Amino acid sequence: MTTSQASKILLDVFGYTAFRGEQQAIVEHVVAGGDALVLMPTGGGKSLCYQLPALLRNGVGIVVSPLIALMQDQVDALSQLGVQAAFLNSSLDATAARQVYSRLYRGELKLLYVAPERLMQDSFLELLDSLQNENSLALFAIDEAHCVSQWGHDFRPEYRALTVLHQRYPDIPRIALTATADAPTRAEIIERLALEDAQHFVASFDRPNIRYRVTQKANARQQLQAFLESEHANDAGIVYCLSRKKVEETAAWLQERGWDALPYHAGLDAATRNKNQRRFLLEEGVVMVATVAFGMGIDKPNVRFVAHLDLPKSMEGYYQETGRAGRDGLPANAWMAYGLGDVVSMRKMLDSGDAPEERKRVERQKLDALLGFCESTACRHQTLLRYFGETTHPGACAQCDNCLEPVDTWDASEAARMALSCVYRSGQRFGVGHLADILMGKLTPQIEKFQHQQLSTFGIGKALGQAQWSSVYRQLVAAGLLQVEMEAYGGLSLTEEARPILRGEREVWLRRDAEPPKRTGSKAEKGSRLREAFAGANEDPLWLALKSKRMELAREQGVPPYVIFHDSTLLEILNQRPASLAELGRISGVGQAKLTRYGDDFLKVVEDAGNAV
Repeated sequence: MTTSQASKILLDVFGYTAFRGEQQAIVEHVVAGGDALVLMPTGGGKSLCYQLPALLRNGVGIVVSPLIALMQDQVDALSQLGVQAAFLNSSLDATAARQVYSRLYRGELKLLYVAPERLMQDSFLELLDSLQNENSLALFAIDEAHCVSQWGHDFRPEYRALTVLHQRYPDIPRIALTATADAPTRAEIIERLALEDAQHFVASFDRPNIRYRVTQKANARQQLQAFLESEHANDAGIVYCLSRKKVEETAAWLQERGWDALPYHAGLDAATRNKNQRRFLLEEGVVMVATVAFGMGIDKPNVRFVAHLDLPKSMEGYYQETGRAGRDGLPANAWMAYGLGDVVSMRKMLDSGDAPEERKRVERQKLDALLGFCESTACRHQTLLRYFGETTHPGACAQCDNCLEPVDTWDASEAARMALSCVYRSGQRFGVGHLADILMGKLTPQIEKFQHQQLSTFGIGKALGQAQWSSVYRQLVAAGLLQVEMEAYGGLSLTEEARPILRGEREVWLRRDAEPPKRTGSKAEKGSRLREAFAGANEDPLWLALKSKRMELAREQGVPPYVIFHDSTLLEILNQRPASLAELGRISGVGQAKLTRYGDDFLKVVEDAGNAV
């Protein structure tokens, strides 16, 4: 293969004039027959790293994928590009499956997506044997490779069996890809998939187009509504909640307030889940309220925000979930409301689970890292990158709350000593509300019941209010000076690290919580950053006409609008206003197949808009 061949297919089929990052090196390595482990952030162009080699090598590329929705999405997108692709999974009836097998036998397919369970069936392995004998196996791509790791957040036991690909087809190149993997997870991917000799390609995990914000919970739903009204009035987005009940209640609450919100969790029947997911993919401006059951493999590029109403389980989970925003490279928001109650809930879930103690220990460490991220006063982007072992450069990112509005800190050494002493003297089994009442000298029935008005710490903290003491305790937990005791129903106890604080041997500096933002009261007031990025597109008649044409074409075919063209491509059409097929063909994301199929339609839209001026 020559570089010019790869570049020609990149332009003609995918509509891109240049590779991004390590894509070209990965493509050339796999086309030459090498194994590869690719770690690349969501939206970084992982799919191209195996799709393009499959087109350049002889035979069919077999893509192992864990989710039906992802397979459908990828095949729809490839079909739009004129690439012969198909999938085999449980959503196909016997007739449809036979048709896919027939196309495969006739050598008509360049990419075939399969679930790991399907691949491991003896009949399918025998089919692969025959393809290998005919020199018709191009490559194996193992997508979402972190599913192989027991330390990963999406562990799938069936992924463990995929080492058979190396044993049975040693001459066929394999490429394993993931958007999220810390050092232990990477090591297990390499071991479980026998990728010791594979070349590693690790792209930057930074998503500079995502703005990270963490706010302290006051009234989380009202805070969410204020966030949506001020910045995302008509945008597609995802709101993550911890429980199924909260998903249902939050979706209903948003619907009552005029938002096009849908619930998604594993407790819903399959038909409802599929219907809601299809609406999210096919329509514009839908808000999906979901548990973590939703998201992996969702390839919708114009998700403009991801909001968390509850704390995720780990930094990997947070990164993976927030990474579903802004896959098209345009500005997006990752917003989270977080409080001490989240820590109690998450620790309770971890401790009450059936996992071995070693697994629980690792999960607690991952949760602690996330708590540190929430309470950090440093750049959010740099904190995330350091967690994944990436070297960072100091300086403000202008894309997170801490850099845009530097956090005010205060010397909380004396307050910390009061707080810790109160925990100790009350018996290390009470929650924050009760402890704050002691410190503020409130004579409540609960205080009287335990005679805590007699404690030396009763009333010594009147200078601070309830919210301030809650903030102190939340940050002391995140700093590892206090721990949540599940046997004491979420009560707090001291850790060994608290001793130097109590003895006055160490200072404690805490962040000063900002006042919660007031609601704007107007859905029309969009965030200035998004407004600037879209350069007034939302008010431009041509932008609305382009989106309308895209939706019309998508509905005719029953595919998501972004499969026709991404928002970023429409924006380029809007800004450049091409007057010929040649000019349209030079726009990023318009390959030859789409130019032939849709070129005249979109040129007519541009022409009509010009005539209307």
